[in-house]
Amino acid sequence: MTLPNNNIFPGIKKLILLVFPALTGLLIFTHCNSADQSEVKSVAMTELQERALNFFSPLPEHAFTEEMNQSEEIIELGKMLFYEPRISKSGLFSCNTCHNMAIFGVDQLPVSVGHGWQKGVVNAPTVLNTAFHKIQFWDGRAANVEVQAGMPILEKVEMAATEEHVVEVLASMPEYVERFNSVFKDEQNPLVYENVGNAIGAFERTLVTISPFDNFLSGDADALTEREKEGLGLFLDTGCQTCHRGVVMGGDMFAFFQTPTEKETGSAHPGRFGFTEREADKHFFKVPSLLNVTKTQPYLHDGSIWDLEEAIVVVAREMLNKELTADETALLADFLESLTGEIPKYALEIPILPPSKANTPRPRFDI
Repeated sequence: MTLPNNNIFPGIKKLILLVFPALTGLLIFTHCNSADQSEVKSVAMTELQERALNFFSPLPEHAFTEEMNQSEEIIELGKMLFYEPRISKSGLFSCNTCHNMAIFGVDQLPVSVGHGWQKGVVNAPTVLNTAFHKIQFWDGRAANVEVQAGMPILEKVEMAATEEHVVEVLASMPEYVERFNSVFKDEQNPLVYENVGNAIGAFERTLVTISPFDNFLSGDADALTEREKEGLGLFLDTGCQTCHRGVVMGGDMFAFFQTPTEKETGSAHPGRFGFTEREADKHFFKVPSLLNVTKTQPYLHDGSIWDLEEAIVVVAREMLNKELTADETALLADFLESLTGEIPKYALEIPILPPSKANTPRPRFDI
């Protein structure tokens, strides 16, 4: 088993909050990547590479910051918990259920199915590279992956557990107790619910998918095909980078959006308003990352579009007021294929979990 490289990557992006005038209705966080660009530009760059580096930067090796625990022990514990179904009320659902590593960190459902076969209300985005997002969830209600990881476990329509249930399950198995004691050895009571999120978050910070586009941004002008380069130029000319920019090409901005299905039915999700209860936040959603987008269908926050080219047309029309030709749409789709990276092999190796004991809580299916 090969663990991810845990060396600190120089120049983790700083995130700077920019507030556009209220008239725009947009809240944007941009990545300050001058340090990374200076490193990247140590090799000769083409004009297209230079242009792209004004808006994007290559992915680092991991998403840890310097002060974080990034030991192999916490990553392994987090991985086990990511794949652990017994912390859910039914003993059926794990993080991997909705963020399946085998299909690029999604479940490929319009909305996820959780405890008691209840349906969620928004599409489950990929967990890959999500630690680089400025905020978590479509409505931005979590600041980082450590906080985010603990929330679906307690959500009644998802894993439907309680903090007490999760701790009781883990405390019933000596191997988990030993691992928590080892990872959080400086704490008086290591096996607490907060550390479940801390461990899962550590694992998620290793879920980085380096793509041909990252190699292109790092100086390899031949990493993209000529058609992909043409698509990149069109992407920039069309203005897609207005929202999809930074290290994950999204993930750091809220934008007003109603899907065609929502407009047809007249039933639109409240978006960020559901979290903030501010009228100005109605129907605002975090702009999703485009990394691995060709593998993470269906698209949009309601998962209502399955075809990538259809999604491209809709977003260009709704967000940029531009009608794309079929050739332009196909060209953009070809460029987006270059954003498909490789899932770390370590993440795809299913861990062997400790056996349940006589005092391990049994599954419950009541809602």
